[in-house]
Amino acid sequence: MEQKLVVHEDAKSPIAEAYRTLRTNMQFAKLDGELKVIMFTSAGPDEGKSTTAANTAVALAQSGKSVLIVDCDLRKPVQYRIFAKKNRGVTDILIEENITAAQLIVDTTIPNLRVLPSGPIPPNPSELLGSQSMTKLLEELKQTADVIIIDAPPAIAVTDACVLASKVDGVILVLGAGLVRPDMARKAKELLIKAQGEILGVIMNRVEVEAEHAYYYYYYGNE
Repeated sequence: MEQKLVVHEDAKSPIAEAYRTLRTNMQFAKLDGELKVIMFTSAGPDEGKSTTAANTAVALAQSGKSVLIVDCDLRKPVQYRIFAKKNRGVTDILIEENITAAQLIVDTTIPNLRVLPSGPIPPNPSELLGSQSMTKLLEELKQTADVIIIDAPPAIAVTDACVLASKVDGVILVLGAGLVRPDMARKAKELLIKAQGEILGVIMNRVEVEAEHAYYYYYYGNE
């Protein structure tokens, strides 16, 4: 699947404008508290959650906010590929005592946007993400940027996203039109809520519009 930062590479496109609308909606998504750490997940694989997370991070960075995207998909990481970086990051910090986040967070070509890749794939992703070390890492990362975007694995396939759900300020669920059944979408939502995650909204991805088969991303609140 092509990984394209459309907000950066094709800023005048309808998709880029949709991401900017999403950015605006996110700013009003949690009026009763701070919205600093936002997790993106999906119901199942190949729904576009990683590309959506990356483009949202770009849109936020373009607004002048300092943004850090953290790849917590420790099973099939792709953020290091999207941003063309070495895959050293989260797992290195959690496993090795003498490595800090400051050493592995890297700048991107986009102003205000940095990335912390996943690092090598571990044998125990859920345990690492649920550890006190991960909680401590997230607290440290909050001091490094205005907004933290977390790319997490699909909610139904593995427990990782649910483990992280209570550690973040809000969750955005990415659903691929034609890829996810309604019952699976509902199950993903139920699992995240049961895990004490606050769902900010849902993005319907890969929806065809108009004759040229462009795609749009639609955001709405969960109320």
